Amino acid sequence: MGIYAIRVPDIGEGIAEVELVTWHVQPGDVVAEDQSIADVMTDKATVEIPSPVSGKVLALGSSVGDTIAVGSELVRLEVEGTGNLKENSAPAPVHKAQTAPALVAKIEPSAATPARAAPPAERAPAPAPAPLRASTAPRGNAIVARAAGERPLASPAVRQRALDMGLELRYVHGSGPAGRISHDDLDAHAASGGQTPAQSPAGYAERHGEEAIPVIGLRRKIAQKMQESKRRIPHFSYVEEIDVTELEALRARLNQLHGATRGKLTVLPFLARAMVLALRDFPQINARYDDEAGVVTRYAGVHLGVATQTDGGLMVPVLRHAESLDLWACAAGIASVAEGARSGKAARDALSGSTITLTSLGALGGIASTPVINHPEVAIVGVNRIVERPMLRGGQVVGRLLMNLSSSFDHRVVDGMHAAQFIQAMRALLETPALLFVE
Repeated sequence: MGIYAIRVPDIGEGIAEVELVTWHVQPGDVVAEDQSIADVMTDKATVEIPSPVSGKVLALGSSVGDTIAVGSELVRLEVEGTGNLKENSAPAPVHKAQTAPALVAKIEPSAATPARAAPPAERAPAPAPAPLRASTAPRGNAIVARAAGERPLASPAVRQRALDMGLELRYVHGSGPAGRISHDDLDAHAASGGQTPAQSPAGYAERHGEEAIPVIGLRRKIAQKMQESKRRIPHFSYVEEIDVTELEALRARLNQLHGATRGKLTVLPFLARAMVLALRDFPQINARYDDEAGVVTRYAGVHLGVATQTDGGLMVPVLRHAESLDLWACAAGIASVAEGARSGKAARDALSGSTITLTSLGALGGIASTPVINHPEVAIVGVNRIVERPMLRGGQVVGRLLMNLSSSFDHRVVDGMHAAQFIQAMRALLETPALLFVE
């Protein structure tokens, strides 16, 4: 048997270090060749690190949240053959399992005596397997009971669905890496009756405990970006009510005629088209401001940032040259870049370079909002939910579909009057949607 060290690979593009955001293995696990062992982050792109060989995990070289230099030792495996570490090489600082299987502890090499590989006859016996986690529990009607205070691994979407279904995640078996709970696990638990142990606490029982969650990975990048935006940019917001009754009628008609062949349209492509047309008269809004150099760069092309909620947090993938796309191409482009961000497969250049951002919370959009500008852009347009409300038209009270646009602007670059005129131009286009197709 030999020892094989997996190192942080050269990811390219001049990247010298990465941040470790997820471990998919723990000491004692057996991994196969090409199996993902960890996720690392560079800027806003998350990259999976696969194992080039099969073997048993002996130690982990870093903790989640650590910044690691390219070439540093990431994982140490026991493999068949000679491995890639010399017998007289001193081991790098590693993390080995403690009694709790999810915890790791740092082991430093002794300075008094050089480390060496023990001969076969002197090797210590293999460590006893760690206690089974919830993820190793069998499927079916078995009830999973996690330790008190142990937080089950699950995405925000899974947590929300479990809440809607009335299920407690601590009793749901997770089949994913490290016991991560998926939508399929919720369905399996619900199909088995969704039981919880008889000793489950009552709904009014006192609950104790606290949880410290490190701000790492994408969440750390988001925090830094938002802090930078609010620190550097003097925001002002402008909210306008839009009557989208005619727009919604047109959208429904287009979906009826072409939905089966071209795809269904949401309201976002119409908003993007209105934004593209309105920006022709307000080039100072389709811009980026380098406040350190004191230079505003205006762009002829509209590279539309699409604020997208992912399991890890908010990301802004970019739809390039939105001005050149018709409604269906724009809809397909928005769906494509958003899915790339949610799946973590978006390329780095797809997450940068936007000139203005469109953000929408869909049905949860509220009445009004104050979106934060995506630095170094100078404007962001936020979409609120559509509601039916009574309006006076021609002396008659009628029901109309209304939607607010809540937008924020950089007051160093965009004057209040120009911001209001820009949103009014969008309003005119959206309330008379035929104008969206007139050049």
